[in-house]
Amino acid sequence: MKQSFCFLFLFFTGFLYSQQTDFVDFKTGDAYVSIHPFSEEVSGKVRYTLEVKKSIDSVLLDAKNMSFTEIKLNDNIIPFKNDKKQLSIKHHFLANKTYTIDIIYRVSPKKTMYFIGWEYPDPEVKKQVWTQGQGKDTSHWLPSFDDMNEKVTFDLHIRFPDGYSVIANGKLTGVENELDHKIWHYDMKEPMSSYLLAIAAGEYDKKTIFSDSNIPIELYYYPEDSLKTEPTYRYTKKIFDFLEKEIDVPYPWQNYKQVPVKDFLYAGMENTTTTIFSDAYVVDSISFIDKNYVNVNAHELAHQWFGDLVTEENGTHHWLQEGFATYYALLAEKEMFGDDYFYWKLYQTSQQLIALSKSGKGESLLDPKASSLTFYEKGAWALFMLRNKIGDEYFQEAVKAYLNTYKFKNVRTNHFIDVVEQVSGQNLDEFVEVWLQNKEFPEKEALEKLKSSALIKNIIAVKNNTTKISNLKSIFSDENIYHPLKTAVLQQSKNKSKEVTNEYYALAFKDQDIKTRQEISILIDTIPNVLKKEFETLLEDKSYVTVENALFKLWLNFPQDRTRYLDNTKKLYGFNDLNLRLLWLTLVLATPEYDSNNTPVYYNELSGYTSPKYHFEIRQNAFRFLYQLQAFTNQNLKDILEACQHPVWQFSKSSRQLLDTLLKESIYRKRYDQFFSELSEADQIFFKKHLSK
Repeated sequence: MKQSFCFLFLFFTGFLYSQQTDFVDFKTGDAYVSIHPFSEEVSGKVRYTLEVKKSIDSVLLDAKNMSFTEIKLNDNIIPFKNDKKQLSIKHHFLANKTYTIDIIYRVSPKKTMYFIGWEYPDPEVKKQVWTQGQGKDTSHWLPSFDDMNEKVTFDLHIRFPDGYSVIANGKLTGVENELDHKIWHYDMKEPMSSYLLAIAAGEYDKKTIFSDSNIPIELYYYPEDSLKTEPTYRYTKKIFDFLEKEIDVPYPWQNYKQVPVKDFLYAGMENTTTTIFSDAYVVDSISFIDKNYVNVNAHELAHQWFGDLVTEENGTHHWLQEGFATYYALLAEKEMFGDDYFYWKLYQTSQQLIALSKSGKGESLLDPKASSLTFYEKGAWALFMLRNKIGDEYFQEAVKAYLNTYKFKNVRTNHFIDVVEQVSGQNLDEFVEVWLQNKEFPEKEALEKLKSSALIKNIIAVKNNTTKISNLKSIFSDENIYHPLKTAVLQQSKNKSKEVTNEYYALAFKDQDIKTRQEISILIDTIPNVLKKEFETLLEDKSYVTVENALFKLWLNFPQDRTRYLDNTKKLYGFNDLNLRLLWLTLVLATPEYDSNNTPVYYNELSGYTSPKYHFEIRQNAFRFLYQLQAFTNQNLKDILEACQHPVWQFSKSSRQLLDTLLKESIYRKRYDQFFSELSEADQIFFKKHLSK
């Protein structure tokens, strides 16, 4: 009954949305947007041009919590209705006529446009404004269209305080000076869904490169991060050129821009011509080993075709965007890193999907409420298997025909399948049932295909203890063997005697592969004395993950040498989340004999990292370590309340879990009660609501 109701609801709301696009086609949107970052407000005006296909007595625009000064139809003031969700304009719109609508509005966005750091006068605190509109939220800062089937050619003119760069969709055609502000003019040539509109403003420098097809690729970075530009954007041109060649449809937009921002809600977002991504992926060459932007880079770029050029009609067909972007990103990585990498990634995701199915939580690719694992990874697997079924030539020809047929339009799954059947001459009913409709992941079929890779075949054999490799120990001296096989052998060696296990570890320590050595830092908890010297060498590896693991485990295993380990790692900070620095500060505070004169300095540093002025990942780590030390100040406890309301859901969720844990202890409940009157109004309201649950 519940499923039937949900289906009818989705059908009915989809019908309502489709009604307006059946009658009216909004062609252009010319928007002047004035952003007031200190008051977190937006004021603006937008002119829409629309063509009426069938006569209709009103048109609707989505407009969340907006106030309107004036609405004009064909330059004449006209009455309107505003219910704080939609703007309704009643008029007898005649078929085959063109109209203009002018809207003057003001809004304080509750979501979608985020104001970062403006409450802090400290010049070292990053101050940014950025948007995240997927899938229907642009109407929180611009009267627009939540329905992704309404595609409009937008031009944006953005007024913003001087001293900052403003990046938006399209080509920058000019910048005007206006007292202490500037107006940035951006032009788009082709239509797109409203949710793909984007603005990012902050202090940036820029490097411009060009694709082989002469498309400008603008790479933005913070001025202080100039040395990180190369590792952050490594392979960008190769990825772009590869995707254009592989997809065989020219990049459809005027240019391509990539902009890092603080506290972004996701890894990245494929706004048309303007990918915004988390600055957690701004990395140095050491970070690149364990955490880099390559996959996100390729994924968001692939979306410029799959999602932006051709857009799903609704959530039932979401895999046409995420599955395609995931698959083509993997193809790009294959081009960069080789076949073994490609098949290893497929194997990893197959294990996740198999586990999901075995848990009884498998999902159809056509389920609009499916998880990201299904839309992304199962979608990529479906395309991988489809390509194997019909062959490379037919697959590439079909994708090209699909994009050219539906460019700047919206699609359903059957549109894609129909094109593939026409091109290949094959009936795909069984494929659709097995890979798109069924909830279970086809484990047997997938693993059989993976065994065409010698690497995966050997990994499976090692895990099943059926390997035919005569001398497993010899693989550690072979630099041509990809590290996952060595890792599998190390994992299996833990089931053998200590002497044999240590022998495998000793061989792995001599391996020059950073990832193989990293696996040792993960697998060994109790460090044998015979491996102490070898384990200490991990502190010198060019991997922040390896050093973090090694420092903590050496500190635990050998108390007599803690001072030496802390001295050797004192100047290391690690990733952008300061993983090494925060661990080091925690270990210092847990080592009373170490530099005790500076203990207050070290504590103040660690405690200070919970402040909202830092990236949420830094704050999350600081909360975790302070909890382990049971060393929260009142300000830390206040920062937890702010974090519970943070827009990044993973961070707010973990902060609420921490708050719940603390409130179970009477001492923390008492402390919150004591400084309750010092809290902001928002924090007081949140705290009361949270206690009442």
